Amino acid sequence: MLIYFKSLNPVVQALLAGVFTWLITAAGAAAVFGAKEVSKKLLDCMLGFAAGVMIAASYWSLLAPSIEMSEHLSVPSWFPAAFGFMLGGIFLRLIDRILPHLHLGFPSEQAEGIKTSWRRSTLLVLAITLHNIPEGLAIGVAFGASAAGLPSATLAGAIALTIGIGIQNFPEGFAVSVPLRREGLSRLKSFWFGQLSAIVEPISAVIGAAAVIFARPLLPYALAFAAGAMIFVVVEELIPESQRSGNTDSVTLGTMIGFMVMMILDVAFG
Repeated sequence: MLIYFKSLNPVVQALLAGVFTWLITAAGAAAVFGAKEVSKKLLDCMLGFAAGVMIAASYWSLLAPSIEMSEHLSVPSWFPAAFGFMLGGIFLRLIDRILPHLHLGFPSEQAEGIKTSWRRSTLLVLAITLHNIPEGLAIGVAFGASAAGLPSATLAGAIALTIGIGIQNFPEGFAVSVPLRREGLSRLKSFWFGQLSAIVEPISAVIGAAAVIFARPLLPYALAFAAGAMIFVVVEELIPESQRSGNTDSVTLGTMIGFMVMMILDVAFG
């Protein structure tokens, strides 16, 4: 099976990896059918875990390879990583200001982005969709980079990144569907919107892989761009949301566990 996967075009590999993480999100969202009530503390710890995975992936799977690839360029080796990282954060900030969305637990009056008359449930899903975009980009860029044949970006590393994001997508899907259920949506609608929030992952994965394949000189910048976008989501959304209910110590532990899991995956596979 792995041999067959290696023979596929990197864009197809990225697509399959994105579909995998999407399905894991759907599996997590499906837990709403069996769960009557979940503690806010557990949901916060899930968000913390997701934040830890994304922080670790941003360095080991994206920034470190970006810096290594830049060692033989005509610019300082730190420049592509630094420039791409900041550009990724700026890009997410622009989307954050434009795309109408509402973070879980906030009143409708605090919706961000362009003002709209869209339903509250739609705005809630868009908020989750927003932070799935950099995850898909990261997967796509990783598979595109592995096709370049550089020792710092391997297929095993891209698979490790996919597994890590998939692991954190399960509790993430759960952490989306359960609050939607609390908002008054039916279990079916809560599941539907929960899994729908991750549909952008295979789409952005394909875009990321195709971009670096057709513009290989941009590869170090693209890796750092994905890292910057993910860190923006972690700092702007995941950590503040997980800390709002005062579960600071538990969330911190969840974040450290998520970081450790992703670190182990990347070192073991990479």
